[in-house]
Amino acid sequence: MEGFEQTLGAGTLLSIAAGAIALLLVLIIRFNIHAFIALVLVSLLTALVAGIPTAAIVQTLTAAFGSTLGGVALLVALGAMLGRLLEISGGAESLANALVAKFGEKRAPLALGIASLIFGFPIFFDAGLVVMLPVVFTIARRLGGGLLLYGMPVAAAFSVMHVFVPPHPGPVAASELLGADVGMLIVVGLLVAVPIWIVAGQIFGQWIGRRIVLPVPDILSGGPREDSAGPAPKPSTVILLLLLPLLLIFLNTGLDYARAAGWVDGEAAWFALARTIGATPVALLISVLVAAYVIGIRRGQDGKKIEGILDSALGPVCSIILITGAGGMFGGVLRASGIGDALASALDGIGMPLFVAGFIISTALRIAQGSATVALITSAGLVQPAVAAAGYGNVELAAFVLSLAAGSVMLSHVNDSGFWLVGRFFGMDVKTTLKTWTVMQTIVGLMGFAIAGLIFWIA
Repeated sequence: MEGFEQTLGAGTLLSIAAGAIALLLVLIIRFNIHAFIALVLVSLLTALVAGIPTAAIVQTLTAAFGSTLGGVALLVALGAMLGRLLEISGGAESLANALVAKFGEKRAPLALGIASLIFGFPIFFDAGLVVMLPVVFTIARRLGGGLLLYGMPVAAAFSVMHVFVPPHPGPVAASELLGADVGMLIVVGLLVAVPIWIVAGQIFGQWIGRRIVLPVPDILSGGPREDSAGPAPKPSTVILLLLLPLLLIFLNTGLDYARAAGWVDGEAAWFALARTIGATPVALLISVLVAAYVIGIRRGQDGKKIEGILDSALGPVCSIILITGAGGMFGGVLRASGIGDALASALDGIGMPLFVAGFIISTALRIAQGSATVALITSAGLVQPAVAAAGYGNVELAAFVLSLAAGSVMLSHVNDSGFWLVGRFFGMDVKTTLKTWTVMQTIVGLMGFAIAGLIFWIA
């Protein structure tokens, strides 16, 4: 907001943030207020108490809500459409059967997690999760044991890839700020991400999945399942359809790297067109159109039938989209109020080793305002002068970026849009989401800091 200068002290602002989070939890858990209403209400009250000018409050709320929806709504809606096509056609069941036959029932969570690690390399967390959910739900229904046994390895896989491995925006932006080599960051990031996924996704996921047995929700079904036209698509066809957005997005990433390396002209018209085609929403749109033809029209379904299938995918995810947007609104109000800046300033000169201080700053920013990307980029900007003066080598710089990334996923809670996305897709209430997703993200953060610290020390 132009012209707004926060005059409240850091202690007061942090107290406001803590009170807002506590009020939100009480409204949702104790009084059963709908999460969307509670988030909007608490965002409004927080803006008032934090001193945001009254004339700018509505603009602040809608801007934060809109920016979150801009990144989430298209991905969730198109991903849900693709998932609905896969489910109605029998494609999700076909791939699920193939995975179980190949790896066995006991190793089905492992197979899902490995597939998600591969899909998660270029594709964003929320888009990848939505695309994989039909397969996860199908396997969970068939094998039983509860959704978390199969869902946690998948969610953890997309999370660790999004947090630690380029080309995702957080680590890329932090590497640019700190001067880390992206190629080295990819190598070190994978060394960090894979063992973390084994512990947080496989070991913890199996442990918590046996203790909290969740039914498989109908969120992507759009109502009762329908008979598909003809035999189900082959597993290879389904894999190719899932790989299509991945390949398009990877093309986008490769072109951007080629531009940065000076191999291609970034001003050329073909370059801009190719980048647009590889943008995540466009890549998912193309995938939906291709899937509608390959597993719909080509198998004898008419256009009206396909339109009905796609339309049925949107209703169940509207609530998820709105709640996720409201979660982004709450985090946006906390950022606009200056709570994150005040916290960063208070922690900037705390007199501890730079590697540890960076992690703590990133963690504190994450807890205060919710966005992992904002926490990572902001903390990287704060430590940039000190890191530049330290003269670290390539491996040390990569490890430093990963320590900041680890802090940026700690203690995901109600001001994080991802918290609501996972909780609602998995059919969990707030308490269950805190016991599962929040704990898993904290394991990711702590292990990430420990492994990055070991690499930093050895280097």
